[in-house]
Amino acid sequence: MSLGYAEKLSVIEDVGNVGMTEFFDPPHVLQQKVEELAMLIQKSKHLVVFTGAGISTSCGIPDFRGPKGIWTLQRKGQALPEASLPFHRATPSITHMALVELEKAGILKFLISQNVDGLHIRSGMPRERLSELHGNSFMEQCPSCGAEYMRDFEIETIGLKETARRCSKAGCGAKLRDTVLDWEDALPPKEMNPAEKHCKMADVVLCLGTSLQITPACNLPLKCLKGGGKIVIVNLQKTPKDRKASLVMHGRVDKVITGVMSLLNTRIPQFIRIDFLQVVLTQALSLDKKYVNWTLKLASVHGKQAPLPFIKSVDVSFSESLSMKATVLHSQPFHLKRRTARSIKPFDIFFKLNFSVGCKCSCTNLKIPVDFDISTESSNEEKDSIIQNLKDRAIKDPCCGQTALVERRAVLVPKSETSAYAIVTNIIEYESSSFELEASLPSNTGSFKRRNEGMLDSGVSWKRTKARKHNSRRRR
Repeated sequence: MSLGYAEKLSVIEDVGNVGMTEFFDPPHVLQQKVEELAMLIQKSKHLVVFTGAGISTSCGIPDFRGPKGIWTLQRKGQALPEASLPFHRATPSITHMALVELEKAGILKFLISQNVDGLHIRSGMPRERLSELHGNSFMEQCPSCGAEYMRDFEIETIGLKETARRCSKAGCGAKLRDTVLDWEDALPPKEMNPAEKHCKMADVVLCLGTSLQITPACNLPLKCLKGGGKIVIVNLQKTPKDRKASLVMHGRVDKVITGVMSLLNTRIPQFIRIDFLQVVLTQALSLDKKYVNWTLKLASVHGKQAPLPFIKSVDVSFSESLSMKATVLHSQPFHLKRRTARSIKPFDIFFKLNFSVGCKCSCTNLKIPVDFDISTESSNEEKDSIIQNLKDRAIKDPCCGQTALVERRAVLVPKSETSAYAIVTNIIEYESSSFELEASLPSNTGSFKRRNEGMLDSGVSWKRTKARKHNSRRRR
């Protein structure tokens, strides 16, 4: 989980068992269990997966209760672990992507997560197939119309508090709220109800990387038992629900899932992250009407005050015919002000976008055509189609830095033009050419290779409401 998230939580004395001993099944035993799990999944009619922090440790996100977990170290008075990447650049694990493929294949019917890292949505899991019980650190919601907004930056608050942005849905405009629950917050029925429904329907509930200590969430898998369903637990520590499970596996989740996918002859898909920015050109005539005073701004697509976290700096140059000095924009907001003769012909501005830590490539280039005779016609090509075409290009030619113009719109007062761009900033390829279970060691290394790390941002809209029932209040 995010270190920032843990620090934002209200202080309580009892956080449950921490520092629990890790257990590792012998390789031949784990192999047999992987084969048994693959058979259960293959035969299942309604597979539900229930995930915890353990599926994200290989992404560089610490868990809470493991030997190096956040609460374990806090209780010992030791320094907290340092994340290997900024939280907003964390990339999905092989398990995240395997679940996406199982859903696409029609095998996985529903996914329930206690995590707030947003990696299930970023990996491409459909929102309607997912319950995020404790919220999402990158999601804002509208309390009025229920719209949700997936951001490329971590939301500043937790506890369902108001944020600095408003709903952009036509006719709404209400102040948005964060979606991450604090200790005293109840589980939202819009997340809990479908989770309960699918657990009752499940013939297999697969629990991955969770200590199953957080109530009432940890009791959800048990709801499959009444209908004859089976529980499978994959976790390095023992859990309170082990005795209820048909199969308990002590092994690294990524290793287990790699083996399962290999036995199912199912590939792990590439993961591609696409980030967005907008270029805003605003202009006004000088008092003597001889010059055009213009401002160019590189900004987030998420609102005027939103950060642009994947850009570190911007090198700016101009068409040779313009005889204008190049410059470097070192800090946000990225603004450039210039004056040119009104009679000047259209010209180009060249941006070298220098990426921040966590992007696979160091930079990419954008060419912005400037014509002060702004047309009021807006681009009307389908945004989803443009983004999908960009993703397809990145799959065919796995090269970061590819770009596409997503949208262009213009207004006459004040005279301005806004162009939104999509940029491939990361790509992951997962390799698991053979599945051989060597002896497991207490480290976070998996049995796969990561190349060209990345993820895809996605915007979603789904109505949610606050929970009011006392018996749905959560305990970690």
